[in-house]
Amino acid sequence: MKKILAIVLCVLMALALCACKTNHEDNNPDNTAAPQNTENGGETGKDVSGLKIGVILVGDENEGYTFAHIEGFKEAMKELGIKDEQVTWKYVIPENATCYDTACELADAGCNIIFSNSYGHQSFMVQAAQEFPEVVFVPATGDTANVCGLENVVNIFPQTYQSRYVSGVVAGMKLKELMDNGTVTDPYIGYVGAYPYAEVVSGFTAFFLGIKSIVPDAHMDVMYTSSWFDLNKENETAKALMAKGCVIIGQHADSTGAPSAVEAALKEGKVAYSVGYNIDMLKVAPNAALTSAQNNWSVLYKMVLKDFIDGKKVQHDYTAGYEADAVMISALGASCAPGTAEKVAEVIESIKNGTFHVFDISTFTVEGKTLDSYVFDFSTMNADFTAVQYEGEKIEVVSDGYFHESEYRSAPYFGIIIDGITSLTNTGN
Repeated sequence: MKKILAIVLCVLMALALCACKTNHEDNNPDNTAAPQNTENGGETGKDVSGLKIGVILVGDENEGYTFAHIEGFKEAMKELGIKDEQVTWKYVIPENATCYDTACELADAGCNIIFSNSYGHQSFMVQAAQEFPEVVFVPATGDTANVCGLENVVNIFPQTYQSRYVSGVVAGMKLKELMDNGTVTDPYIGYVGAYPYAEVVSGFTAFFLGIKSIVPDAHMDVMYTSSWFDLNKENETAKALMAKGCVIIGQHADSTGAPSAVEAALKEGKVAYSVGYNIDMLKVAPNAALTSAQNNWSVLYKMVLKDFIDGKKVQHDYTAGYEADAVMISALGASCAPGTAEKVAEVIESIKNGTFHVFDISTFTVEGKTLDSYVFDFSTMNADFTAVQYEGEKIEVVSDGYFHESEYRSAPYFGIIIDGITSLTNTGN
């Protein structure tokens, strides 16, 4: 009898240990014990009912950038069979310790994986990741996942520079039309930037190169608002650029402020057109808006979630471009030049098939010289940019005739001011 009891006790202990191990692995960054039940459907064919997700957002649906993330995440949920009740949304979370508190709250509530959508969230997400190693933390647009030493931190960033370039081609076609008919003699472009970060510089450089591919003599001034979203500042900055003579205004800013200013100027008889970002600006600038560079965030959210659900080890960086439909431009406005749609299709195809690279070094110079070499230091700075926080590798990023943007990490690292662009550190300078 004692022997039978001992055997039963051993079996029960083994079952308990197995259950503990399974529960741990379901939340592990490697996620090697993901559920295999196919009843729940979704593209993975696996039961995702046990998945619990947190989403931390810097804004809400009223702000273009965050709206794009919300729409993208909901699309990924739909395709993967994730239900609304499995996701906890946290809106208007500032880029300070509130983000850390929110991330910890979500982890304590049982979230297996937590996303945030602003670069300023990153340091607080990493802090939380240190305390919850069984939870995966995904700060979008971040740059430290591969250097912070934590397996449970993931960065995502689409190859936005590609759609920036294409939106520049749209602007270039319009600029050429204006010059060909004598309406404009100076191919002067303005750009409303948020901050002088690589993310912004990479975008406006790609935009400018797209314009230059059509109008080689184009030149561009950039003014910064020191804000990712400020309707009034973006509006006033666009006005300041138009007052300097800029005839097309691009933007890396998240409100409708700049397109609204351009539309008003056009109605008053000024030659002015707008290229937006994130959202289609035709509702606020039906005559001035040419197009907007956009991201399809659902692609990257789906990539991360699918790996997690499939039980694959999550990568530190996820990125994608036109080849995966992760980037795009919005509908062309009525003011676009004839032939724009055909030219856009041609350029997109060349990007997809790899016959063209946005940062082809034969298309630009830096201080009068070709950029035939550039060693980038992938170390990252602390939150206030006063010191190096994580040491990274130094890698040659120029080879085969082009700058290899977003290949060594998802976040952009093209932070070079090329000839033809004047970067003004303060609005109005």
